Amino acid sequence: MTAKERLYDSFGELLYALCQVDGAIQEAEKNKLENLLKKHSYGQKIWWSFNYEEARATTVDIAYDKALEACKFYGPNPDYPDLFIMLNEIAAASNSISTEEEQLINNFEKALKQHFIEQYERKYPRR
Repeated sequence: MTAKERLYDSFGELLYALCQVDGAIQEAEKNKLENLLKKHSYGQKIWWSFNYEEARATTVDIAYDKALEACKFYGPNPDYPDLFIMLNEIAAASNSISTEEEQLINNFEKALKQHFIEQYERKYPRR
C-alpha cells in the first residue's frame, strides 16, 4: 500500500469512528457517506476502509488513533478540508451533530493542526 492509499484508508477509519462515536452507525449517516464518496477520487478506497472497520467492530478509539497517526505520517494534504466537510455533513445527516461527534471532529482537527505546527517549528525554529 502506498502512503497516499494509506492516507485515504485512514479517512475511512476516521469516518467510521465518527459514525460509531455516539453508539451506533445510523443508516442516514451511512447513506450520506456513500453518496459523498461517489464524488471522491479515492471514494472506493475510503468506503472499503469504512466497511472493514465496521465488519471488525473496531473501537472508536482504535479507529481514531489509527487515522490520526496515518495523517500525521503522511503530512499536509489538500484533501483535509474536504475530509472535515465530509465529517460535518455526515454527522449532521442524522438530525443534528451530537456532542460526541462534534468533539471527535474538533479534537482530530486540533491534534492534526498542532502536529503540523510543531513540525514546522522544529524545522524552522524562531531565532
